[in-house]
Amino acid sequence: MRCLARVATLAALAALALLGGCGKPQFSDAEKKTIASLALNTLPALKPDTTNQYADVPAAAALGSTLFFDVGMSLDGTVSCSTCHKIDRQFQDDLPQAVGVGRTNRRTMPLAGVARDPWFFWDGRRDSLWAQALTPLENPLEQAGNRAAFAHYIKKRFGERYERIFGPLPDLSVVPANASPLGTDAEKAAWKAMPADQADDVNRVFANIGKAIAAFERSIEPSQTRFDRFAIDLATGTKPEGDAAFSPEEVLGLKLFIGKANCVTCHNGPRFTDNSFHNTGVPPVNGLPPDRGRVDAVAQVQADPFNCFGKLRDGDASACRELRFMVKDGQQLVRAYKTPSLRGVADRPPYMHAGQFSSLDEVVAHYSKAPASVEGVSEVHPLNLSDRERAALVAFLKTLSE
Repeated sequence: MRCLARVATLAALAALALLGGCGKPQFSDAEKKTIASLALNTLPALKPDTTNQYADVPAAAALGSTLFFDVGMSLDGTVSCSTCHKIDRQFQDDLPQAVGVGRTNRRTMPLAGVARDPWFFWDGRRDSLWAQALTPLENPLEQAGNRAAFAHYIKKRFGERYERIFGPLPDLSVVPANASPLGTDAEKAAWKAMPADQADDVNRVFANIGKAIAAFERSIEPSQTRFDRFAIDLATGTKPEGDAAFSPEEVLGLKLFIGKANCVTCHNGPRFTDNSFHNTGVPPVNGLPPDRGRVDAVAQVQADPFNCFGKLRDGDASACRELRFMVKDGQQLVRAYKTPSLRGVADRPPYMHAGQFSSLDEVVAHYSKAPASVEGVSEVHPLNLSDRERAALVAFLKTLSE
């Protein structure tokens, strides 16, 4: 009994150390500054997308929303963008790997704040939101369509709406029903046989589909959470009350996040991401195709005809700074994946780029142990966190969900 009483006393003393005598959490000025930088009220206004002149046109966003939820935008009429990006699940699907027409090899990413990213997909193989939106449309495992078929579909179903936004549709009467530089051998052959001006016309319509979908996705922003209310109270010197008050365990988790555990090195800013790519030793999944992350995506983004250097970009090349100066090679790109935003993270297991971990406890345990990467070099080092510290980190991460 004396031992139990001593443990309880030590726990109470630890709580008092984290929460001052007046009940306010104790943080240094440096810690307060870091915490304030993570709050959602520091998120700057969304910048214009100069590669997409329709990005902030309401009619384009309305058409994009329609297309986002339209299962007609797929080979078999059963899959839409919303099949994997579910509106009631933070625009993701809770699966370890996304399933469209077939099963893919990657986890669906949530969309809140996605328009603020410089790179898209887990490996950054696209450099704009509208170019990203095009990729699943022709991916044989996702929506499995082809761009000529999409152009015909737009003219048939949404011709008037399209033309009010983008101007007259081209003459598609002589364009094959199915053609694409990707896809089946028959689709590739049909594309190759098309005159260059016809192919350009189809590509223009296809690009505008992506620009409309991107205009809709720009409207999806993160919501305030308990953490934000706590951070604002801390910054203003107000004693957190109600759901804004953190427990001693949550305070410890926050201190670990910005301190000993060093999570904030990559998960920083009001979206809790540095928008970069890192090898953190996450293991591959048995049975999936080889996946080397960013190192293979560099060539893909450079070859994409819809990238910022392409002729379907709106505006001038001054918008292409990210593509022009991106790191193109190096050991640090091997098995490097994008740092995901942690906002809402507790509500969307499983985790990592292929759903390798089923819970936040497993994620934190991985970083605590920091196993070596199967290829390349992991950037993380063992944290050797105690059971109490790991639980505290998970408790803090839950405050990022509403």
